[in-house]
Amino acid sequence: MTPRFFSIAQRNGHWWFVTPDGEPFFSIGMNHIDSATLRQPEHLRLWRERFGNSQRRWLQEAAVPDLQAWGFNTIGWTQEVVIRLPTMHRHSRPFTFEEYQWTGMPYCHLLPFTETHQWEVETRYPDVFSRDFEEWCDYVARDDCSRMAEDPNLIGYFYVDCPTWAHCPPFNPKGPWFDPNRLKTEAGRRDLFAMATRYYQTTRDAVRRYDPNHLILGDRYEGKALVPEEVLRAATPYVDVMSFQYFADSETVCRGLRRWHELTGKPVLLADACAPGRDPARYAPMIRALRELPCCLGWHVCGAYLKNRCRGHGFRDEAGNPVAPLIAAAAEANRETLEWVMRSS
Repeated sequence: MTPRFFSIAQRNGHWWFVTPDGEPFFSIGMNHIDSATLRQPEHLRLWRERFGNSQRRWLQEAAVPDLQAWGFNTIGWTQEVVIRLPTMHRHSRPFTFEEYQWTGMPYCHLLPFTETHQWEVETRYPDVFSRDFEEWCDYVARDDCSRMAEDPNLIGYFYVDCPTWAHCPPFNPKGPWFDPNRLKTEAGRRDLFAMATRYYQTTRDAVRRYDPNHLILGDRYEGKALVPEEVLRAATPYVDVMSFQYFADSETVCRGLRRWHELTGKPVLLADACAPGRDPARYAPMIRALRELPCCLGWHVCGAYLKNRCRGHGFRDEAGNPVAPLIAAAAEANRETLEWVMRSS
């Protein structure tokens, strides 16, 4: 019987997402898709005249046709960084269920169980052993997963973007969630394993209470920071995929992904990374290296779709004009990769 939802499988020595129709699927995702930059005062007239002040029209008449023409087959993580200042670092809101439906594309969705993103500076860390945390996780899953549970286009759920389990950037006053100095002792490592186990079990149980069908893609770990083995081992029974953000050259990225796969036995997804140095000429070597890595399920490109004044990079500028060298490089490499998937099947 053909599955109704995305799954994962190993075929001919390579790990794949598998579509609801049973076909192998190498996920080529675009991250950071936000229309707000088109509503800067100097562009607002164009937004209203071209798209009738309609998010649906913008998605269906501009964003989706672009992504498909450029060879992207997945909507990755939609939220875009919109303010990055000393006391406030925030991303745009996530897509709603209706917005995903308007795209008609496979997608991944991030569930806000905790605000432990390495860039998040304003909220405090939760006590994962508390009843409060259980209640919050239940609400998040009830709000999102119950509506998405029957959607065949949903690939799966992410949790946190670059969680600060045992690291934290210098600009973030919160510090690490768990003191990395405690990892020097066996007792500290046991405590972290227990804490992470509770976190992943609680979040998994909340998702499965409302959605028994879709993949759990878990946290999107920061590959350039400390990712404690205790966290990965705790996550392993409760997630389907190990997801990473990793900004580095293809050799370094693949070496890290291979090591984490060997540690956990799970397939891996490069869930957020740009072409090294944001150089269009380095886009093709990256995706070729990833598809030749048997444990890798895909690459979600740190676009963004539209350049805004905070990120400063995009496939189109803030007025919607194309960044031709990047688009040409990505479209050709993505097309080549989609052909490789067809040959592999």
